[in-house]
Amino acid sequence: MAPSDSDSLLERAYTDAVERVDDLDETRTRILDAAYEQFCRLGIRRSTMEDVARRAGVSRVTVYRRFPTKDALVEHVVRREFRRYFDRFLADIEQARTAADRVVLGFVSSLRAIRGNPLIGGLITAEPDLIVPSMVSDGGRTLAIVRQFVAGQLRREQRAGNVSGDLDTDLVAELMVRISASFLAIPSQVVDLDDDGRLAAVARRFLVPMLEPAGSAD
Repeated sequence: MAPSDSDSLLERAYTDAVERVDDLDETRTRILDAAYEQFCRLGIRRSTMEDVARRAGVSRVTVYRRFPTKDALVEHVVRREFRRYFDRFLADIEQARTAADRVVLGFVSSLRAIRGNPLIGGLITAEPDLIVPSMVSDGGRTLAIVRQFVAGQLRREQRAGNVSGDLDTDLVAELMVRISASFLAIPSQVVDLDDDGRLAAVARRFLVPMLEPAGSAD
């Protein structure tokens, strides 16, 4: 079923990642690759459809046949990058042996992948009004889809017997996502976000204890 126009970029990217959607249109892929490189080099505002067509080695008409507007092209490029983020996240946490390790790796992986992405991280820094509103000013829908993703991972841990069945997975996921989002949106003068070891220590000290249900320490 095709996504509705109201679906957020992150919702579609997540669906693509989970369902392993692949793009078999080579020309479309070439255009997306060219647009990604163009946007990374000059930013979105300074780039034109003609620039993308030239870099892709196709005509402007060919670009418009696949992407009727520049906004549509930008949406698909950003969506593909978020899908890569979800793919990378899922691959990273597979390396961990325990639920606690997966929380730590997931936190570090998320911040590193988004901040280190030449397009997404660059837009958050250089052109935040183009991407941040779609991530944080959409009535909470973007945070909700990431929360659902994290809550789903926590429920998998419950089914595997790795965390307590009494854990409020939705609440814990909400807190974890909001903490991660705040680091992305607001620069920290206390935590060096480029130091994976520091991020891991923060996650182990403050996020891992969330895996214990309320009252379990009593």
